[in-house]
Amino acid sequence: MMPGDDIDPDIRRFVREVNAEYDRLTNGGETIAERRAIAELVRQPWRSGGPQMAETIEIPAEDAGAGLRIYRPVKDRPLNALIYLHGGGWTSFSLDTHDRLMREYAAQSGAAVIGVDYSLSPEVRFPLALEEIGGAVGWLEAHGERYGIAMANAMIGGDSAGANLALAAAMRMRDAGRAPFGGLILNYGAFDERLRDSHSRYGGPEYMLTADEMDWFWRNYRGDDRAPHPIATPLNGNFADLPPAFFCVAQCDILADENRETASRMMQAGAKVELQIYEGATHSFLEAMSISALARKAIEDAARWMQSIWQRR
Repeated sequence: MMPGDDIDPDIRRFVREVNAEYDRLTNGGETIAERRAIAELVRQPWRSGGPQMAETIEIPAEDAGAGLRIYRPVKDRPLNALIYLHGGGWTSFSLDTHDRLMREYAAQSGAAVIGVDYSLSPEVRFPLALEEIGGAVGWLEAHGERYGIAMANAMIGGDSAGANLALAAAMRMRDAGRAPFGGLILNYGAFDERLRDSHSRYGGPEYMLTADEMDWFWRNYRGDDRAPHPIATPLNGNFADLPPAFFCVAQCDILADENRETASRMMQAGAKVELQIYEGATHSFLEAMSISALARKAIEDAARWMQSIWQRR
């Protein structure tokens, strides 16, 4: 079997088209700003289409501590909330790259989805983005009702670096003596720097996220301090008293093993966990929702799980 032959055909097409576009637009000498701009261009076709929102509200960073985008699938009634943190290795991507994914979550769960435009690395490093996210959550708790958001059982989630930030934010809230959200949506998260079998098995470009890229992302986020840390690398943290969690794990992902370990640690600590492993999926596969039945199923699974948690409250 050749590298990439174990990937779902639609996901393989997504990875190859994204990689080909990066190859066309880059020469290896780009600045961080140029790399970010290229990433936005490459992702543009994949964020198009999808459900329309009844209302989309932009909250400036001067008000909330970080820019917010609120997606409301319906008007005129309070909605449960999912605070969503985009991936991109703490270094790139934006609310725009993840626009369709957030709209899909809103449409399928019936909840308001709030994207947080946190500051990127390496211009800022751990823990500034987490502090911004905490400030945004506090602002939503104080002002969310004005926008039809019921924050009492709000969930937080994200993909890749965003999943790291979501879990870390829940741990920080718990450590501060506050209720750490109603649930967690953790999509192929980066939870630890230590290498595992999945790094060598799926660390090539055929599987979207490479081992070299992941090392670069960690270096951007943490600088020279690369020792295990209970919040920056939350797999090394305290898993007591955390909310229920839904794990979306891509089988063919460099981060697959640490996601399984994180889910196991949460279950051992007493959290209610749903662990879904999507065979043939790679890192970032949710972004292929326009062509991939597997990506659409993963989004539907998470939406169903969120609804089930809220119905019990």
